[in-house]
Amino acid sequence: MTLSKIEQGHGRVVLRNDGSGNVFSELAATYPLKLLSPRLPSPDVSIVYMLSYGGGLVGGDRVRLDVEVHERARLVILTQGSTKVFKTRPGQRLSSNSQAHPITAQRLNVQVAAGSALFLLPDPVTCFRDAKYHQAQSFHLSKDSSVVLLDWVTSGRKSLGEEWVFSRYHSLNEVYVDGRRIAKDAMLLEEASRNAGPLNPRSLSESLAPYSCYANVIIYGSLIRETTQSLSEAYGAITVFKQHAPPPLLWSFSAICNGEGCIVRVAAKETEDVKNWLAKALRDLENVLGVDVYRRAFS
Repeated sequence: MTLSKIEQGHGRVVLRNDGSGNVFSELAATYPLKLLSPRLPSPDVSIVYMLSYGGGLVGGDRVRLDVEVHERARLVILTQGSTKVFKTRPGQRLSSNSQAHPITAQRLNVQVAAGSALFLLPDPVTCFRDAKYHQAQSFHLSKDSSVVLLDWVTSGRKSLGEEWVFSRYHSLNEVYVDGRRIAKDAMLLEEASRNAGPLNPRSLSESLAPYSCYANVIIYGSLIRETTQSLSEAYGAITVFKQHAPPPLLWSFSAICNGEGCIVRVAAKETEDVKNWLAKALRDLENVLGVDVYRRAFS
């Protein structure tokens, strides 16, 4: 597929391993999506940075990325800073004939072949005031492939007093192995309608307090079994005490596929606390990706 045949906002990544190392047979994208791949010391691990022009996505943007990871290849998808979602481009105003709050949509479709692995480790999504964001991600694996999927969102620009003041955030993740869905994780954050009933509904900020960052991690595959096992053991060792105030960080662990994978959920009062927790909890990935790549993901 050539760049001229890709629709606006679409991208395509095809990664193969020819026996001596990884090779991108396709790596292309069109505005507002931009893809970059730096050179790495390891021939069998590749990085793609998923970026957007202008520092973020705006209402009305539609982005789609299709990814294929072929046999023996390992691909890491990162971002550079949080994915910012604006109602409009900074410095611009909505025209009088445009939607009041147009939705920003992003879709990711991934095929992961046997013996290969995908690591989606982006920075969190940050929605600005009144923004609407919809994200749908699907991962189709072979029984012998592996995946780590990180999906997280922040409350907004806390320094400007914006906490959970976006209009809508919807994220859907689905993971399939040999055509069978093994995991479906959905998060919908939306202000309650003012016409919901006679009682005044709680605001989104009140419902999510005191936490300002929520993260979900889906893990599957033999290549990263050590990570699943270490998380299971750590969660099993937790002793629960009655607390008079919410702790700074909470997390949970749920096994899937008879222990072949897991879903981890994290919430914390500060985004940096979630990031530090993830960096420690996923430390075993250093052995799979290499120290340099791992540090790029969590630096």
